[in-house]
Amino acid sequence: MLSFRKYPSTTAMQCFETAARHLSFTKAAQELHMTQSAVSKQVAQLEELLRLQLFQRSSQSLYLTPVGKKYYLEVEKILKQIELSTIDVMAHGAETETIKIIAHPTFCARWLIPALKGFSKAHPNIHLDVKELTQSFFSEDHVLDIAFLHGDGVWSGMEAIQLFEEEMIVVCRPDYLEKPLTSLCEINSYVLLQSNSRPSDWYYYFERQGVNSNCSFIGPRFETFYACITAAELGCGIALVPKIMVKNELLTGKLIKAWDYEMKNMGNYYLAYPCHKGSMPKVKVMIEWVKNYIEKTNKEKMECS
Repeated sequence: MLSFRKYPSTTAMQCFETAARHLSFTKAAQELHMTQSAVSKQVAQLEELLRLQLFQRSSQSLYLTPVGKKYYLEVEKILKQIELSTIDVMAHGAETETIKIIAHPTFCARWLIPALKGFSKAHPNIHLDVKELTQSFFSEDHVLDIAFLHGDGVWSGMEAIQLFEEEMIVVCRPDYLEKPLTSLCEINSYVLLQSNSRPSDWYYYFERQGVNSNCSFIGPRFETFYACITAAELGCGIALVPKIMVKNELLTGKLIKAWDYEMKNMGNYYLAYPCHKGSMPKVKVMIEWVKNYIEKTNKEKMECS
């Protein structure tokens, strides 16, 4: 472990980050309300401490060296975390716990946020910190208390509670189809919207129905189901998405089912948490909240049917 005398000061890191962002000591000095020479001196001391050259200097220009570019990205993250941690402490004080949650973007927007409505009012001493998991995979390296994940329910070091199974349906804007489909093969004449997070879903959708299609992987690709849904709403094509993610659009008529078949067994949705955190009160509170929400929505669904 480094001696504290080997750590750069936050002032030096701020001067370096600002100068690197502007590629100018003068502009950095203006932003930080310091003199140009003071900023330059802080960066020089940082380079001396690291025994590395972070900038290439000339009379007219300032450039980051390769190691300077790498260090800039790390320092940027460090300063951002310091800022967030400070704001968190100032905003919530000593009596508040933070529960760190991760979820995939579309699930977060379409299901999790509605599910968490009222939680902060009911539990004012538990602060929600929700982060979107943009990768298509989950790693145990993520710092979290609760994760909402899609898969088979098996993740290293995690306990998982199944929330519900997934049903995949094809949807489009009501006026997108020239006429209702009478055969699944007719769908090949339309644009199929693809999701990078689940690139083989169209293939399985056709295969499960005994249809060989050469269009399974053809079509514009989007990073998330949220983007696919938006594209479908705008009339860009037909999207294959989880039914639960388009519940409101189907109810309001913004989207319709282009074909009746619903594909199951592609995985389920789970609430997962690290094994060693299962006894933590804040985790227990969140699990109970989510279970109650699911029971409530299931009851409402039964009453409406």
